[in-house]
Amino acid sequence: MQPEKSQGYQIITTPEQLVDLAAALEKEAVVGFDLEADSMFHFKERVCLVQLAAPGRHAILDTLALTDLAPLKPLFRDTRTRKIFHGADYDVRSLFRDFDIRIANLFDTQLACRFLGYRETGLEAVLKEFFAVALDKKYQRKDWSRRPLPRQMLDYAVSDARYLPALAERLTVELQAKGRLAWVEEECRILSKVRPGTSDGTPLFVSCKGAGRLDPRSLAVLEELLTFRRRVAREKDRPMFKVFNSESLLALAEARPATTAELEKSGALSPSQIERYGEAILAAIATALRLPAAQLPRYPRKTSQAIPAAAAERIQSLRRWRDAAARRLKIEPALVCSRAALVALALRKPTQPEELAEVAELRNWQRKMFAKEILAALRR
Repeated sequence: MQPEKSQGYQIITTPEQLVDLAAALEKEAVVGFDLEADSMFHFKERVCLVQLAAPGRHAILDTLALTDLAPLKPLFRDTRTRKIFHGADYDVRSLFRDFDIRIANLFDTQLACRFLGYRETGLEAVLKEFFAVALDKKYQRKDWSRRPLPRQMLDYAVSDARYLPALAERLTVELQAKGRLAWVEEECRILSKVRPGTSDGTPLFVSCKGAGRLDPRSLAVLEELLTFRRRVAREKDRPMFKVFNSESLLALAEARPATTAELEKSGALSPSQIERYGEAILAAIATALRLPAAQLPRYPRKTSQAIPAAAAERIQSLRRWRDAAARRLKIEPALVCSRAALVALALRKPTQPEELAEVAELRNWQRKMFAKEILAALRR
């Protein structure tokens, strides 16, 4: 398959158009997808466009106008139609979050490139490698929630999906030649089930880089400041990092200024930020400083699993095998076997191929491909 060269595409803005498009795609064997979101410009991230490409058909779905993609759900669920994405993790999570879309028969071309040993796997590099196409990435960080979108941005958006069906076909041929297609297909089935994370009452500071070095009182201050930032960001509909960056709030949590003069001396905020938010910042810090000692938060530390010396030696033996296998296959060691799988193997210490089925961290393709090598490494 050769990629379509025409720049023609349809812009879908009404439910009726979407129903017609879904019907036209029913019998397609392969459809390429990409999406654009607005996380750089709004508090709550949304999918703003979904681009798709099938032989002879290219379309952009305006998901701010449509809001509901239910007519496409049968296509995404259809196990006969291959859905092509590049770097699908973010797309899978976003489509589920905004539209409750679940994807069957997913194929991730970036994952395929990694299993084929390509050093550069970004879409721009891959399209240049396969099709001598140079994507213009200047629109990548633009505000996709603006309406109307300029024609140049729409042209850019559709170009990301346009080449995916042809790219997937070429990568599939390479994977089949190397006997690795089943590996990628299994990884894609797992990838299709990732879901957005939930806060579930976890303190905000857990997601703030550097918070782990703070003492409990400073953590309390940081939590108050992060809560204040989130409230302002929601009210102004801005990303939180555009209200205050995390480094500034960390500095304030450590300095704990009590007056405007001390706030200015800290250098953590700009003069305009101090003028606009200074009093509220000082009030948040004071609230945290009044918190009783018994109520101060503690940073959650992950307790490391105690690994017996013999198991540690088995991990080293498995790592030597894995790294040698990765060099032989010319792929990343983590693709051959993750660290979690190495540890699980070392602790369980299977001695027979059938016992590998009890190690949940292993993929089926890894058991099939490497059973003898894994057991030999464990014996060593």
